[in-house]
Amino acid sequence: MKNSLKETENSKTTEKNTSKNSKASAKTAKTTKAEEQAVKPEAPAAKPARRGRPPKSATASKKAESAKEPKERKERKERIFALDIGTRSVIGIVAEKEADGLKIVATERQEHKTRAMLDGQIHDVPQVAAIIDSVKKELIKKTGTIKSAAVAAAGRALYTMTAEADMEINGIITPEQERALDFAGVQAAQSKLATSKTIDDPTKYYCVGYSTIKYNLDGTQLKTLVGQRGRIATATVIATFLPRQVIDSMHSALQASKLDMRALTLEPIAAINVLIPPTMRHLNLVLVDIGAGTSDVAITKNGSVIAYGMVPQAGDEITEAISQRFLLDFNVAEQLKRDAAEGKSAKFTDILGVEYELSAKEILDPIMANVQNLAEAIADQIVELNGSEPPQAVILVGGGSLTPNLAKFVGDILGLPAGRVAVRHPEKIDGVLDIPEELQKPDAVTPLGILKIAAQNSLHFLRIFVNNVEYSLFNFRELTVSDALLNAGIQLKKMNGRPGLGAMLTINGENKFIPGTMGTLAQLKVDDRPATLDTVIQEDSHIEIIPGEDGAQPEITIRDILDIPPSYMVYVNGEEKLIDAQFTINGQAAQPGQLLKDGDIIVSKDTRLLGDVLNTLNLPPMGRKVKYTVNGKESQYTITPEIMLNDNPATLSTEVHEKDYIEYIPAEEPNLGTVLNVSELDATLTIYYKGEEHKIPSATVSLEVNGHPASTGTIIDDGAEIRYMKSLRAVTTVSDALLAVGFEPPAASSRVSFEILVNKQPVNFTDPIKNGDELDVIITKNDPSAAMAAGEQPDKPATDNNGMPISPTAAAFSSPPMTAAAIKDQIKLADKINSIPGLSAALNSNKNSTKSPFLDK
Repeated sequence: MKNSLKETENSKTTEKNTSKNSKASAKTAKTTKAEEQAVKPEAPAAKPARRGRPPKSATASKKAESAKEPKERKERKERIFALDIGTRSVIGIVAEKEADGLKIVATERQEHKTRAMLDGQIHDVPQVAAIIDSVKKELIKKTGTIKSAAVAAAGRALYTMTAEADMEINGIITPEQERALDFAGVQAAQSKLATSKTIDDPTKYYCVGYSTIKYNLDGTQLKTLVGQRGRIATATVIATFLPRQVIDSMHSALQASKLDMRALTLEPIAAINVLIPPTMRHLNLVLVDIGAGTSDVAITKNGSVIAYGMVPQAGDEITEAISQRFLLDFNVAEQLKRDAAEGKSAKFTDILGVEYELSAKEILDPIMANVQNLAEAIADQIVELNGSEPPQAVILVGGGSLTPNLAKFVGDILGLPAGRVAVRHPEKIDGVLDIPEELQKPDAVTPLGILKIAAQNSLHFLRIFVNNVEYSLFNFRELTVSDALLNAGIQLKKMNGRPGLGAMLTINGENKFIPGTMGTLAQLKVDDRPATLDTVIQEDSHIEIIPGEDGAQPEITIRDILDIPPSYMVYVNGEEKLIDAQFTINGQAAQPGQLLKDGDIIVSKDTRLLGDVLNTLNLPPMGRKVKYTVNGKESQYTITPEIMLNDNPATLSTEVHEKDYIEYIPAEEPNLGTVLNVSELDATLTIYYKGEEHKIPSATVSLEVNGHPASTGTIIDDGAEIRYMKSLRAVTTVSDALLAVGFEPPAASSRVSFEILVNKQPVNFTDPIKNGDELDVIITKNDPSAAMAAGEQPDKPATDNNGMPISPTAAAFSSPPMTAAAIKDQIKLADKINSIPGLSAALNSNKNSTKSPFLDK
């Protein structure tokens, strides 16, 4: 039964490949269905359901089917779908793994209907996806379900990195160990690219393939490590990288066609695996895959692939030249190029409606300069990658390699002998069985190479998510969270919380830095479980990175940075006082528990000196300063206290101890005389009047405080405004003294006369009076009857300018003759003296009296 199924299946495949749309094919398909039904065991007749065990026949049938299923699954062979998505066409190949190689079971080729790809890059994803889907559906008709595809990328914007990886060996080296070492080299190249300055953003590049340049075992270079024994093995790997945009667009096109990406490689790597096996890589050979948009280059030497490169020119340049030359649609020009390459003449009409019928030579000759330019670009890239020297031979593959004279031009430019630049057809490939005739063409080399690489289960994608962003990793070994973060371009240390800002303090003149608190580390989770960088990831793993929290500025106090001395007790003016250490922050008094900030200046005082103790108690040790102005000029006066320590005078630098006695006697408040150093003798005169001592203002000095008259005893407050004036007169006169002592002249009707005496001697009003003089006024009553008896007429009452009578006493005051200057000076002095407190009241106390003449203005 097994053989019958296998033969039927093979027959079905063969007939479908021979004639896809023939009636015979349809008939065979029907026969196959009939045969399949024939070999299946018949189902037992249905019986009414009943309780208890199932019918014996049904149980036996199920056992037979279950026993049969594993055998049928065992017959099913692994199938590989290789897909070459080119600029002009899409080629698909489906093959099965046989014991002795790959057996191609179906192939399909379709061309893009529009220019959906340029230079090997997908520009129109929906259009490319439609062609892929069409190719896939045609192959499904021949092979059955297809779920994944192996693909290759063109070398557009290609970067290469060479790196080494080491491995400790224990025992005989196995192929698996050698492969693991290769993949470690790939990862090292990936890390090297990530830390290099070759490209702006390494996270935007995928590794699309690699080649091992050499192996080294304990210092000895080897072609392979398998079967060897040693201690340290090293692999030098050259890895290739392409922009994510190139790969992502291809990934999107596959997903739109409901295909997973089974494997990805680079087109020149795929091609070189087909045409230049490892046994030939000791030769300096160049393989150039010339497609429609790009020409990819790979070079071998000394047993390995030494370089990859790309030329952004290919067959489309020639097609474009024909289109420009003959004014043709691009697709028409492409067909014209192909016909001319095969030596066919062509008949066509240009965009203006002009008809042409030209031979192949007439078509190609005008665009030979363009072929020459393409050859030069390819040759320049070869020389650059090969170390400025020509290789031994050049192999051209791809559809563009059929361009007439291209091989000859490349050989001429490189200076190679005839025949050393050739176009290869893949008629026979090691590891691939019976290549169909339709694949024995230069443009089939790349899809066959993709097929061969995919069969080795080399690089393939693993889809994972990092913080809900999808990434594709090459599953070249057991991958970990570290690999995922590297691929995503995430440096975990940058996700850790940053340390908090520190504080720079100045403590008693010395700088000290206090660091902030440390930030917390980032946390990793894989599928909602705690993880580390070494946690293994699987398909569809969700990696979550929880950023760490930043540290904070330090919360420090004076107590945290200084040793606080203990308090002690003293007696100040009989009262107990507790003396603590004193601190200032930026010059302001502070407490030990006060928080500090960056830039603070901290000063500590032990308060063991007398001056510090007094400052602590808000008793100014140097006293206090009273600021004032004298006649508008600023000045100050210091009030110094008297300080005693244990009943003895002490300086401010004297050390104070527990239970010491301090006496602080503040100085008296300053008065005007003290501040101005003006004695009472300068500001006043002491005279005696009627046997009593009187202090009268000196006519030579005038004092004011805050706009008011003052004496030497006036107390001066902080901010006082003092005016200190000296009179033009040099002496104090008798009239000044009389006014000061409050002399009241007799009433006019009293008929008395008086005489003024200073020190018992008669004087006038303008005579000077000195300190200590004795002033007297002698009043005498007049007898009018005696005067009449003597024949004298009674005096006529004196009158003023208005004819009003003046009292005799007042007249007596004005009796002494005075000069005009003396009268004027007296008036000024009288005005000044009249403003002195007490004098005005004394002069005006007798409301019925008449003013002294010299007070009238």
